Amino acid sequence: MSGGEVAGILVAVFWAILVSFLALVLVRLAQTLKATTKMVAEVSEKAVPLLADASATVRSAHTQLARVDAIAADVQEVTANASALSSTVSSAFGGPLVKVAAFGYGVRRAIGKKGEPEPKRTVVLGRTLPGARRGGRRNRRSKD
Repeated sequence: MSGGEVAGILVAVFWAILVSFLALVLVRLAQTLKATTKMVAEVSEKAVPLLADASATVRSAHTQLARVDAIAADVQEVTANASALSSTVSSAFGGPLVKVAAFGYGVRRAIGKKGEPEPKRTVVLGRTLPGARRGGRRNRRSKD
């Protein structure tokens, strides 16, 4: 055998190994693509119902939010009405009730003191104060 024939045999063996390696790579790539295709198909089968359920859930949540918004608007209206009613009742009955209460207090006090002698008055810094003021608040006008 000559050197050319040996080189030809080596090149042929090299090409046979290279072709075998490429065939093995192509077979593995085909298996990977087949598994990927199968996985994508399974995900698609499961994702479509999940997306439909999610869409239905979002629609339901939107409906519930619309109901809550209507309820909140009604509560706000009721609160405004209650506030208006409270201020109306306060202005209509508040003043007269205070006057009646003050009148009743004055009458009770007058009836209660009717039989008592007039209390002694004390002199504080040249002023005469009723007995009820003794020992109470300090006179703010005096700075002594």
